[in-house]
Amino acid sequence: MKICIIGVGYVGLVTGACLAEIGHDVICVDIDSDKISKLKTGIIPIYEPGLEEIVTRNQKTGRIIFSTDIMAGVQKSDIIFITVGTPPDETEAADLSHVKAAAGEIARAMNGYKVIINKSTMPLGSTKVVQGMIEESKINLHHFDVVSNPEFLREGSAVEDFLHPDRIIVGTGSQKAAEVMTELYLPFNAPILIMDPVSAEMVKYASNAFLATKISFINAIANICEKVGGDVRQVALGMGYDKRIGFEFLNAGPGWGGSCLPKDCKALVKMAENYGYDFQLLKGTIQINENQKRFIVTKVQELLGDLKGKDIGILGLSFKPNTDDIRDSPAIDIIHHLRAEGALIKAYDPVAVDNARRTLKGVKLVHDAYEAAKDSDILLLLTEWDQFKQLDFKRVKSLLRKPILFDTRNFLDANALRNLGFIHKGVGR
Repeated sequence: MKICIIGVGYVGLVTGACLAEIGHDVICVDIDSDKISKLKTGIIPIYEPGLEEIVTRNQKTGRIIFSTDIMAGVQKSDIIFITVGTPPDETEAADLSHVKAAAGEIARAMNGYKVIINKSTMPLGSTKVVQGMIEESKINLHHFDVVSNPEFLREGSAVEDFLHPDRIIVGTGSQKAAEVMTELYLPFNAPILIMDPVSAEMVKYASNAFLATKISFINAIANICEKVGGDVRQVALGMGYDKRIGFEFLNAGPGWGGSCLPKDCKALVKMAENYGYDFQLLKGTIQINENQKRFIVTKVQELLGDLKGKDIGILGLSFKPNTDDIRDSPAIDIIHHLRAEGALIKAYDPVAVDNARRTLKGVKLVHDAYEAAKDSDILLLLTEWDQFKQLDFKRVKSLLRKPILFDTRNFLDANALRNLGFIHKGVGR
């Protein structure tokens, strides 16, 4: 099938590359000429395991090409994905200005029947809104359908998630569009759930809100465990064996972040308010998450006392491992809180340092974990990169001013560290 992707950000690039990988012909279009130029030469603007190899392989076969010509991309394609950004505006609602611009360009380029897919996360009712935008703007009287097809990609495993989805959600009232979408996704051998567009849009918000709530819940349990002498890891293990609950998203830590959960939770609270519903549960989820970051700082203060002038080494800046994304990363917020208390920060991340450099002012960004540990009063692990398990902890201990290691992800072997002479601190333990 011939496909056009409008907006070559994280979702757009992964979507285009994976659709090309299964044999479709894909044109990825973006107004950012610098980004397109780099992609044409094989430079991938984001870090995502496996993505560069797929893009390179499909560029060589010609199944994926990159362009700034939206009109040509639309006219050469039967299916159009809208994957532009929908960042929160000043009211926490999704900003649809990029979506509106894309819809206008699609309308002007129409030269036959098209299935237009809302892949970006958009407010409830956006499928109908985009339909109206195109109807108002189109020059030629060609038939089209707009479909809601939310993405469920986890940064760090997005390629795997796209190629092996748990389910595919399609929101449409058109039989013709449903048939096109079924043909598009048939090779993935996953359940394809056809439903009305508003329900499809809600699936994305509800899923992310539920996962955020699950994380905030286990963090609240962790904080109680610390007070009563329990171990949240054992509690989570006991909970996870219950098939109604499951093990995923029951890891206590410094809180959730990234580009999706914070944005979608706040947007859902706002949408609920607009329709007259006070979503108190989700408000509590968001508040617990904010409190958790300050809770980590409080624990550092308990270990070190007054933080003014204290040297703190940080391991991990991205909001999760296997990505360079620092958007709403708990690590970044915690560093800001520590600096507000007068602490001096040295930080290391395997891939997110360049992104962090644009955000973290007054923080020394170093080249490896040992440099972060050198002459620090405490070492704080904030992102659970696998390579941190492989560190020479005898060397780490010799470099620290005080042998204190605060593992906010409960990621490392606490007993082994204590046997080496570390003062080890975890979360909920």
